[in-house]
Amino acid sequence: MKKFAEIFKNTSFTRLFIANVTSQMGSVIGLTAFMFYILDRFSEQPAYATVTELMFSLPTLAVFFLVGVVADRMDRQKIAYYCEMIAAVLSLFVLGAVLIGWMPLIFMMLFLRSAIQKFFFPAEQGILQGVLKKDDFTTAAGLNQLVNSIFMLFGNAIGIFVYWTLGIYGAILVDVATLTISGLLIKSMKLDETVRKPNGSHTLKELNIRFIWSDFMIGLKYILTNKLLMALIYGFIAFGVVNGGFSVMQVFILKYKLAPDNYEQVSIYFGIVFGAGVMIGSFLSSLLAQKVKLYKLIITGAFYIAIMTILASYSPNILVFLTICFFLALGLPLINIAIGGWMPTIIEPKMMGRVQGWITPLMMLSQSITLGLISIGYPKWFSIEIIYWFVGACFLLVGFYYSLVLPKLAKEKEAKDAIAGKEEVQLNY
Repeated sequence: MKKFAEIFKNTSFTRLFIANVTSQMGSVIGLTAFMFYILDRFSEQPAYATVTELMFSLPTLAVFFLVGVVADRMDRQKIAYYCEMIAAVLSLFVLGAVLIGWMPLIFMMLFLRSAIQKFFFPAEQGILQGVLKKDDFTTAAGLNQLVNSIFMLFGNAIGIFVYWTLGIYGAILVDVATLTISGLLIKSMKLDETVRKPNGSHTLKELNIRFIWSDFMIGLKYILTNKLLMALIYGFIAFGVVNGGFSVMQVFILKYKLAPDNYEQVSIYFGIVFGAGVMIGSFLSSLLAQKVKLYKLIITGAFYIAIMTILASYSPNILVFLTICFFLALGLPLINIAIGGWMPTIIEPKMMGRVQGWITPLMMLSQSITLGLISIGYPKWFSIEIIYWFVGACFLLVGFYYSLVLPKLAKEKEAKDAIAGKEEVQLNY
């Protein structure tokens, strides 16, 4: 708790943190409400719910070569601000599309809104890296995971409550309001030019196709020459599959197996149980991250979650399912906090955008493929249990791979950092 209190003394971090929280709040409420709106309106067509999720992941593949370059070459603060404000306007367009009731238009508006927001994360991560000290990265990751757990705890409940009381229109308007607040908070931040423009000033005219592609490939070369970073990214591809499965399989197992008549109410209980597990896990993982090597947390977390995910598929009733999901949620922060605290120490600040520009599309590609397969194959070709087994197998694969490569690469990095630290001391002397 002392670490958390210290990090909030940094006003730039505080505003960025609150902006991120409000943005997530609107997105969670909007997406949850929209998912239940689709399931209610098209109860016999579960593929529509999967397509809705696809509209949040596929846009990455349309703009992946732009987001990282823009975040590294343009003003990161302006990018984050305009992303939120434009996304707010597009949410109003989504509202109009829902009023019209034409599904292709709704999906197109969701696609455009998501495409704009893909520019936010690399810029926000670059700003975060610039306003924090190296020792604060793991603390910030733990704090973000704690907030995510709160959203898991109350997000579904709030989203469903808003949907029940205000309808889909009210949920979308909440999304608009939170995006606007987030954008204004980011605009109010006072940041050094080195944080906003780590690679100097550039104009939009300079960002022609040749320049963008050249910069994009520089990011690839940077990744390929960093063995530790490359190893982590291999795992992220599998995590994309996991995200694709997790985004729909919890709702599907409730609606089509365990609680077909009251899945909405049970979804609230699931959110509370899962969020409580992640919250407790966040506290424990934050403490462990101060004492245990980060790669050990990642490996342990992968194996643990694999076992819990596979066990969840065998749940005979709601009580057993919720109990297993609670224990599953305890392990998620082990991976998220460890990776979130480790990545900023591996990547140079001037390269953060371009690296994220590669990581995100690789994850989204595997996530989109997974969602596509689910929309085509479920329930015609495979059952909900198969989805759980597949996601569990992906975690096992990541666990085995990381256990083979991360210990050696982490030790090599520690040795290089020690040498660099000695050289820096000698130069200062």
